[in-house]
Amino acid sequence: MASNYVDKSRLPSRHVTEGPERAPHRSYLYAMGLTTEQIHQPLVGVATAWNEAAPCNISLGRQAQAVKKGVAANRGTPREFTTITVTDGIAMGHAGMKSSLASRDVIADSVELTMRGHSYDALVAMAGCDKSLPGMMMAMIRLNVPSIFIYGGSILPGRFRGRDVVVQDLFEAVGLHSVGKMDDETLDELERVACPSAGSCGGQYTANTMAMVAEAIGLALPYSCGAPAPYEIRDALCAAAGEQVMELLKVQLRPRDIVTRKAFENAAMTVAATGGSTNAALHLPAMAHEAGIDFDLFDVGEIFKRTPYIGDLKPGGKYVAKDLFEAGGIPLVMKALLEGGYLHGDCMTVTGKTIAENLEKVKFNTEQDVIRSTSNPISPTGGVVSLRGNLAPDGAIVKVAGLKNLRFVGPARVFDTEEKCFEAVEKRTYKEGDVLVIRYEGPKGGPGMREMLSTTAALYGQGMGDKVALITDGRFSGATRGFCIGHVGPEAAIGGPIAHIQDGDIITLDATTGEISVNVSEEEFARRKTNWAPRETEYGSGAIWKYAQLVGPARYGALTNPGAKGEKEQYADI
Repeated sequence: MASNYVDKSRLPSRHVTEGPERAPHRSYLYAMGLTTEQIHQPLVGVATAWNEAAPCNISLGRQAQAVKKGVAANRGTPREFTTITVTDGIAMGHAGMKSSLASRDVIADSVELTMRGHSYDALVAMAGCDKSLPGMMMAMIRLNVPSIFIYGGSILPGRFRGRDVVVQDLFEAVGLHSVGKMDDETLDELERVACPSAGSCGGQYTANTMAMVAEAIGLALPYSCGAPAPYEIRDALCAAAGEQVMELLKVQLRPRDIVTRKAFENAAMTVAATGGSTNAALHLPAMAHEAGIDFDLFDVGEIFKRTPYIGDLKPGGKYVAKDLFEAGGIPLVMKALLEGGYLHGDCMTVTGKTIAENLEKVKFNTEQDVIRSTSNPISPTGGVVSLRGNLAPDGAIVKVAGLKNLRFVGPARVFDTEEKCFEAVEKRTYKEGDVLVIRYEGPKGGPGMREMLSTTAALYGQGMGDKVALITDGRFSGATRGFCIGHVGPEAAIGGPIAHIQDGDIITLDATTGEISVNVSEEEFARRKTNWAPRETEYGSGAIWKYAQLVGPARYGALTNPGAKGEKEQYADI
């Protein structure tokens, strides 16, 4: 090729664009209107989870066009493609939620297959809904080509009778409605105004939590994950990411150069500091696994334990992502943690600079109360904590942000599905002081480890949110509040202790000491196990059946592949 073309001798796309034997391949590229120069430039995958399922994803297609302009402006050839996403807000409260966690790995797998199949040299990955964020980042780490992550941005808050509202208010309104505290007309009015724009749910739920992780771990440009979806500045941030991925390609700065053990600790700190979603304790181990780093639920929990809670964000606090962005964005949180001596400032990022260098000119904004300094925290330990005990030898997780009482002792009330528990809540057949146990909802048993927002929000709507506790081998939504403990492991489907709990057993939960125990002796557990047998799920084939065959324990991230430790070759070096 002529000398004005990029040297592709070490780039994956040489396998489809270089040499006379690739004439058929090039003919396909000419068919799409590419010029000779574009064909011989690096090919950059621009992956989005665009769909018409929810406001979280609806603006991703438009934002992708800005990314492509940035790639093209820096002598790259962007190739846009899409993958699936399952929207938890719509999947919530019914069998559709069994698709949610499984979609994370399908997203990672489909991005990997697209990149491998077409030999793209770099990746810009764009996501909106909860699982699409870790799914995209897992693909970036797995492929290890120069990559940048972009979040589509959060939704704006709705206005209802003079106050800001979010979708969490609607889930809780269902509980109010069920006990006659809200009439049909008010519920109808609220549902029409709660979600007024494109973007992901506005509180520090899973999407915004994992968006914060993306910046804190160094895979996203500063401020890019905080700007709300409707803000026009998103186009400039997207274009900047497109340009910057070409700079990363030139110097071959790759995701695994960035996502070190210390970077994962940084990410976990920002989750704890802002009372983020408990789902981060599932996704961070899964991402670490793709890099060959051991970082399980207990490692995450150790970071949570020693990180002050400084972010007054929903669901535990009062502010939403828009407020955080306008107060100073995710760099404000990171600056507070860095100045407090918590964050590792020497970690590399996609800017080509370290965390400390990126934050050097960021001034902590004292004219706001969304984020506090670490010397004046809301509470001295993180907004999320891990638990362990004879009921959960493999651990469990609880969000304590906003909780007044950190200890709960009560009798078990056992349900083998979420639906049965929700029915008991709707009919008020539970008692104050009960510990509601929802089991057979784990990764393998669900299958799919459903989130339980409908049940927990209904309890709050009934005014019982702090009068009962709830534990499950499934998950909770990032919007869940109350004494709600998820990820109890080992799960019931594989014979974990939660499978052998009976109504009336006394359960002790203590978020201060990290205890989750039940007054059942080892001998009694052994006796109960003799009458136990694994149960079949209702899925005998299809994607959810396949997921159940592959998936591992929640403690390690509910993994479906061996990760970097099983690699024999790395895609980036083909």
